[in-house]
Amino acid sequence: MDLATLIGILGAFGFVIGAMVSSGGLSIFIDVPSILIVGCGSLFVVMMKFNLASVIGAGKIFVKAFMFKLDKPEELIEQSVNMADAARKGGFLALEEAQISNPFMQRAVDMLVDGHDGDVVREALEKDIGLTEERHKAGVSLFTALGDVAPAMGMIGTLVGLVAMLSNMDDPKSIGPAMAVALLTTLYGAMLANMVAIPIADKLALRMTEEVMVKNLIMDAVLAIQDGQNPRVIETFLKNYLNEGKRQIDTTGGE
Repeated sequence: MDLATLIGILGAFGFVIGAMVSSGGLSIFIDVPSILIVGCGSLFVVMMKFNLASVIGAGKIFVKAFMFKLDKPEELIEQSVNMADAARKGGFLALEEAQISNPFMQRAVDMLVDGHDGDVVREALEKDIGLTEERHKAGVSLFTALGDVAPAMGMIGTLVGLVAMLSNMDDPKSIGPAMAVALLTTLYGAMLANMVAIPIADKLALRMTEEVMVKNLIMDAVLAIQDGQNPRVIETFLKNYLNEGKRQIDTTGGE
């Protein structure tokens, strides 16, 4: 669970809802036509930009902003150095007994054990990394598009409400509901874009960067093992992926 995402979205909505309650009650800020214009309207416009499968899968993409497990680089470096030490002592076949939880690393090591050429291993791993990046970019693009569309739909709802209000100026009772649609659609559009869609798109972009970095670390580690480099050299090389403050931590006792 990503606490930053959870706390951020709950805190943002909490303060806004609190302001609504203190401004006369939550009920005056709820308008079904406005919700339909912004919510459903934005969804259908985004559907025009993407295929149906992408829109349907948006829910799973949304969850990734909250639930996303990624191996720690420090642990991967330690495991890589241990495997490098095992490969130097017992050959690549010794890696068959390694306990590897990361699927990408497992595939890379399997290729190493099977005796594939270094260029073949690199090409296969780079292809995997490229496809991973493309999948993440698709999710980022979808929520970015939602962030662009929602305020526009809010403005459309505002114009609808204004037209309805101006066409019934002789009926005072109709002015209130029409004005509510006019103002609340703008509010809903701004909230959907700036409190949900754009932050989620940015978080998914961060997830993409993190996952691509981890996979690049694994690829460099496996290729270095295949080249027969010294475990200590591999460790020093891989620590470049860590923040400066973490590079001094000794991750292994290998030679």
